[in-house]
Amino acid sequence: MVPREHGGEESIVAAGNGKEEEVGVMGVSGAADGDDEEQHGGGKFSVTSFLWHGGSVWDAWFSCASNQVAQVLLTLPYSFSQLGMVSGIVLQLFYGFLGSWTAYLISVLYVEYRSRKEKEGVSFKNHVIQWFEVLDGLLGPYWKAAGLAFNCTFLLFGTVIQLIACASNIYYINDRLDKRTWTYIFGACCATTVFIPSFHNYRIWSFLGLGMTTYTAWYLTIAALVNGQVEGVAHTGPKKLVLYFTGATNILYTFGGHAVTVEIMHAMWKPAKFKYIYLLATLYVFTLTLPSASAMYWAYGDQLLTHANAFALLPKTAWRDAAVVLMLIHQFITFGFACTPLYFVWEKVIGMHDTKSLCLRALARLPIVVPIWFLAIIFPFFGPINSAVGALLVSFTVYIIPSLAHILTYRTASARANAAEKPPFFLPSWTAMFMINAFIVVWVLVVGFGLGGWASMVNFVRQIDTFGLFAKCYQCPKPAVIAAAPSQH
Repeated sequence: MVPREHGGEESIVAAGNGKEEEVGVMGVSGAADGDDEEQHGGGKFSVTSFLWHGGSVWDAWFSCASNQVAQVLLTLPYSFSQLGMVSGIVLQLFYGFLGSWTAYLISVLYVEYRSRKEKEGVSFKNHVIQWFEVLDGLLGPYWKAAGLAFNCTFLLFGTVIQLIACASNIYYINDRLDKRTWTYIFGACCATTVFIPSFHNYRIWSFLGLGMTTYTAWYLTIAALVNGQVEGVAHTGPKKLVLYFTGATNILYTFGGHAVTVEIMHAMWKPAKFKYIYLLATLYVFTLTLPSASAMYWAYGDQLLTHANAFALLPKTAWRDAAVVLMLIHQFITFGFACTPLYFVWEKVIGMHDTKSLCLRALARLPIVVPIWFLAIIFPFFGPINSAVGALLVSFTVYIIPSLAHILTYRTASARANAAEKPPFFLPSWTAMFMINAFIVVWVLVVGFGLGGWASMVNFVRQIDTFGLFAKCYQCPKPAVIAAAPSQH
């Protein structure tokens, strides 16, 4: 059966010409590889389209790599101080590959869902497929509810973390305003993301964002090595279980940024090509996170335990200020990445998702920004909040649910026989895939959610006890107290 064309969206189901039996990697009309730009740009070069309208494999790679490592780059040295050097490196590699595997599972399930729907003649013109809809189509309403709850809550707190990071970073350039005031200001700035229609329109932002984090990562590495170890540096981690599992869940959070995988895939002109993009993005991210976190921990050791933001320990220079500014811009971009799926969900709830007016959609999206703003002011705990979100939300959203969903979707012989995507070439066995999925479910449930949840919540409550809710300036240095001169009689 040849599915009907969907206007602006590319069908991923093959034409019935025998050239592609499974997923239509060649597109509806059998266009050759490399013709993505011509198919969607009419063969004419346009500066606007070049900067604004992306959907190629490279666009998806930049989006994944840029979105995966943002403010967490500044908290990984803090995690190393909790874990120790060896555990920090091993867990980065472990969770990096674990995250790449579950991102692959999400892409497989998306292709399965969309191919089934397109065979039924369903059009996705002016409609962005989201993860909870994939779960609904493949497994039913209960899975939809679970996916919607975990995904939206994770993305909500993901945007909160970006806003907290903005205030934390700018403080190291201008400390005349406290971090809470900076949160007010950047909340208003980030609200402008309501005007970005979809992930198609993040092409230039993804490219710039990755360049900014690349600069920051290598600045941290070089600055730590050039400045050398501080006097009396100590490397005592790991020394407490609470700190160890708090650090581990921050790394789990770092490589669990694929809650927007489905939206990024849907923005591609040929979504079936996504399969290994997240793995390739992760390999690049390793070149940023491993050197920077290792160098910072080598240089500052246990001092990082009380400085969740790596910028706090580096001397003020033009290079550091440039890194802060670039990270601020990138956090604005990442705020948009995390918030855009929430905008889509809200538009669907209020019936505005098909509206073509950009201004009306932007106005309808504004209520989403308000609770994000409010939560960032209540919980300004840069660093500890990452671990709490990782343990309680990321563990289910991007590790446990995708693994279980893949097992249940292909549990029957007929489902496996008719699968749009067969097992990968490096693991050509359904049984082996299911075993890996089961291992991920058990590991993340026990270590990530169980032990990580316990540790991160103990640490989170400790921050509340120490600094209080609505903390005006979290982890800011206390002003020096000038002793009063003794009165002379």
